[in-house]
Amino acid sequence: MPADTRTPRLAVLIDADNIPARHIEAVLDEIAGLGEPSVRRVYGDWSSSALSQWKEKARSLGLVMHQQSANTKGKNASDIGLVIDAMDILHAGKVDGFVLVSSDSDFTRLASRIREDGLQVIGVGEKKTPESLRNVCNRFLFLENLTAAPEAVDAPTPAKPATSPAKAEKDPPSKAIPLILAAMKKIGIEEDSYPLGQLGQVLTQLYPDFDSRSYGSARLSDLLKRTGRFDVQKGDGSQLMVRDKA
Repeated sequence: MPADTRTPRLAVLIDADNIPARHIEAVLDEIAGLGEPSVRRVYGDWSSSALSQWKEKARSLGLVMHQQSANTKGKNASDIGLVIDAMDILHAGKVDGFVLVSSDSDFTRLASRIREDGLQVIGVGEKKTPESLRNVCNRFLFLENLTAAPEAVDAPTPAKPATSPAKAEKDPPSKAIPLILAAMKKIGIEEDSYPLGQLGQVLTQLYPDFDSRSYGSARLSDLLKRTGRFDVQKGDGSQLMVRDKA
């Protein structure tokens, strides 16, 4: 298979001290749609009773557990171990991108360093994750969006039930309008219609943590319709086009 068409190989590095074990299936399901998780490691002090649920999940899902013992009380040894391994993987040159599963802003510099080498960085964490980490990633996925099925306008195929869905407040669709308009301005075409696919790409470039699920919509096309500001219609061929009614 040509190198430019093969599925991207991803290194998935999970901070067990920072992410609830009950959500890991939903995280892995999402990652499977983005690439091949050729490296799947989870970091924590496995002698701690606090990670008992993680131990069961790691074994059943085939995750490689890396032991990180804290030599000093209050210090998170998992962070250091994860960073060291990430740099080793980066220098080996066998993956196309990284998935950092953590809400800890301490990984901001790591994400920046990986991107300096031209690799993609996808972050996964809770909505409490500081903007410093969210914005340095190519894309950032909120854990709350992965563990709760959003409503859809177009009645798509029902989503697979999530494990212990996380309860999270959804932003109103109107809150997305300024972001969508900014993406349209960035595209900068003279016509009054914008390709849906291109609009979605630019939205992610401008706002790495943008996700239609944050606004209670399964897809971007659903969100656009729910704002009441935009039309989504088929253009030439099967391509969906977006028009600003204003």
